[in-house]
Amino acid sequence: QEHEKTLAMPNGELRVSGKGKKLRKPRTIYSSLQLQALNQRFQQTQYLALPERAELAAQLGLTQTQVKIWFQNKRSKYKKIMKQG
Repeated sequence: QEHEKTLAMPNGELRVSGKGKKLRKPRTIYSSLQLQALNQRFQQTQYLALPERAELAAQLGLTQTQVKIWFQNKRSKYKKIMKQG
C-alpha cells in the first residue's frame, strides 16, 4: 500500500505525491469588506504593481495570489461587459 503525502505547492495548489493528481484548494470566499476594498481599488486602477499588490493583500488578510487572481478575473469580466456594450 502506497503512502500518499499531501504537499502544499507555492502557488496554493495542493498536490498528492505519487499519483500527481491535483487537489484544488477550496474556492476563496471574500468578505464584503474585502470585496468593497478590492472593487474600490479596481476603480482606481485595473493593474497593480507588485508592492501595491503586497500591501493590499496584507491589509485585507489575503495572499498576493488571491489578490492577483481576483484582479485577473475582474479585468476579464470587465472586458466582457464592455464588449457587450
